[in-house]
Amino acid sequence: MTTTDCLFCKIVAGDIPATKVHETETTLAFRDIGPKAAVHVLVIPKAHHADVAALAAADPALGGDVLAAAAAVAEAEGLLDNGFRILFNTGRYAGQEVFHVHAHVLGGEPLGPMIAK
Repeated sequence: MTTTDCLFCKIVAGDIPATKVHETETTLAFRDIGPKAAVHVLVIPKAHHADVAALAAADPALGGDVLAAAAAVAEAEGLLDNGFRILFNTGRYAGQEVFHVHAHVLGGEPLGPMIAK
């Protein structure tokens, strides 16, 4: 996939609208269009990296920026007192749907078990 084909790169470029909740020089956070919790925000690096493993290998500092932005989102959304989940899906078996690394920040209600079988 090229960055011109990437949904999240198009959001970063402003070609596709998103409800932004947090932005830094290197990251962007916006509401998920199909939320799985009362609060469901995606945090992405503005630079394209396919998944968290690729990001960690190419630019560990940018990975730190993504985590810091996720924590800032959790605070801004009022999630610190009751807790929240930060989740990265990496690869097909994990359920990654958009191959531009993104952290899911989920909270605002009890989330239940991590994985239910």
